[in-house]
Amino acid sequence: MSGWKDRQGSAHSRGYGATWRKRRVAALRRDMRLCQPCLQAGRTTEAKEVDHIINRAAGGDESLENLQSICTPCHAEKTKREAMAAKSTRPVIGLDGWPITQGEK
Repeated sequence: MSGWKDRQGSAHSRGYGATWRKRRVAALRRDMRLCQPCLQAGRTTEAKEVDHIINRAAGGDESLENLQSICTPCHAEKTKREAMAAKSTRPVIGLDGWPITQGEK
């Protein structure tokens, strides 16, 4: 099972405390509570979430410029794409615990 229930620690300990909540409100206000990916596709959809444009695992920061308002379906799709991209860059590990290079498969 994966998802938010599998995350370790509280939201605050993961960096989503009071400062995050203030930035989240600021991003929603700036974007007029509209999903930015939907707007780029010519749709108008209410945003209920705020997303890091460049995710934190990829080096994205907490600046307001790196945040966008996003609807739940767009956020789920973006998260899925990011997870697939991260998975494809992970090395394949052999039974001996060492990475397998392309020629060894």
